[in-house]
Amino acid sequence: MSTTAVMESPSADAPTPSPEELAARLADAPFVRVVVAPTGSALAASGVIARALRERGVPFQVRVRRASAYAVADDALTLRVGSAGPADLTLGDPERAPAMAFEVARALETGPDPTLALAGIAAGEADPATSTLADRAGLDRSPGVGLPVSDLADGLGHTTLLHGPVSGDADAAGATLAEWDLPAELDADAWRRVASLVAVDTTTASGATPRAAEVVSRALNPLRLGDGAPFATVEGYGDVLSAVAREEPGTGVALALGYDARTAALGAWRTHAKHAHATLRDAETARYGGVFVVRVLAAADPGDDTANADDAARRRAAGRLRTVARLARDFRSPEPTVLVVSEGVAAAATHDDGVDVARALSTAVETGSADGTAREADVAFDGERETFETAARGSLS
Repeated sequence: MSTTAVMESPSADAPTPSPEELAARLADAPFVRVVVAPTGSALAASGVIARALRERGVPFQVRVRRASAYAVADDALTLRVGSAGPADLTLGDPERAPAMAFEVARALETGPDPTLALAGIAAGEADPATSTLADRAGLDRSPGVGLPVSDLADGLGHTTLLHGPVSGDADAAGATLAEWDLPAELDADAWRRVASLVAVDTTTASGATPRAAEVVSRALNPLRLGDGAPFATVEGYGDVLSAVAREEPGTGVALALGYDARTAALGAWRTHAKHAHATLRDAETARYGGVFVVRVLAAADPGDDTANADDAARRRAAGRLRTVARLARDFRSPEPTVLVVSEGVAAAATHDDGVDVARALSTAVETGSADGTAREADVAFDGERETFETAARGSLS
């Protein structure tokens, strides 16, 4: 009978084998514990592998966890997805993990869903249309915007693929759509017009930076899915996975495993988007050499004390701040690196390959370490936020 313990590290630097080698290890395991980083790409990759394990009859558990210590059964094989850290095996590269997971599932002689893997690729900020999986799924680019729902006001008001004048406000999005005088049924020309207007509104909004014109393209001309799919587009699917991984990870796991979690996932997506967009819009900002600082009062639900909240509330707050950091980096920051600071928790994001934000945030705290990757991470801190901000700015510069 197995026992449960907190393992410090079966292997701090777990290898990433070939898909065939990984499949062989998984197939022979008495139990597989999948430890998932709180990102959409990791959630998708874990779902692809877990569905294959279920098809093969291999017992497993999927849990969204940070990169620190974790609970495992002592005879289990632990697979970490989406980050480096303690594990027997690791799929750590957020851009490659979904496609790698698909190949692992094929090596397990199962029939993996390319749509879920493509959504993970999109969530990892790569272009799913360039993946061979798009050809396998029979998907081509279509004019329009990569939303998870068919209701344009709902989609434009809650997408986190961009930050514009109506972001976070479906009512405002509806009013804008009324001004655009679109036909009741959108044909290809109407979808092109929508995409063009969304791009213009996003890139000419007050505070928009030149980078916004580059990044907004990720939301345009999506891979549109059929009626049987859980969401309207691959990109929208990825957006929901990213939001739910941080807002309601249990719902995210259910969605990735293929259960009927669409309604709950969309609810988490809307909540996450409202908080992230409102936080960015209302924050105080400051520019320093190489670092754009976003100062916010709180990142948790109204009434929460973020500094003293329980672990779940703190994780949710950290996840929201990571989304704020990404949106600020891509649409509002004149600097390549963004630092978002709230009470007791902070996040950072960068597009500078010379900056490792996870390492920098870890350096800025006296105890503990950051969770995330070189491009995007969060950290909890004690003490005064001004003191932490000064230390973090120095580490990020």
